[in-house]
Amino acid sequence: MSLHHVELWVSDLEAALPSFEWLFLAMGYEPFQHWEGGRSWKHGETYIVLEESPAVRREPYDRMRPGLNHLAFRVDDVDKLVEEAVGHGWTLMFADRHPYAGGPEHYAAYLENDAGFEVELVR
Repeated sequence: MSLHHVELWVSDLEAALPSFEWLFLAMGYEPFQHWEGGRSWKHGETYIVLEESPAVRREPYDRMRPGLNHLAFRVDDVDKLVEEAVGHGWTLMFADRHPYAGGPEHYAAYLENDAGFEVELVR
């Protein structure tokens, strides 16, 4: 078994696209689908959807509420992505403990975009 896809609903697709599109492309995902109100990127058999659905509730996203807290991706070069991420709408979280914020054996970066979505990049 493996993950088929992940679908993230956003309140403003155009505002969310710059940070997410950069990240997905930088990690090797390729553009997959494009429609009014949504985009997707594919890597292998798994794809990620970013969608502004008409059914989405317009309250701000809060990763601290029940539901999705963050997505974690295994990447080849954590440091390179962190260095570039700042110019693409991402902020390094836990900078005082980076790259071991997850513990002494866990080399990773935790990034947050302007909408409050968190991603973890794991070596």
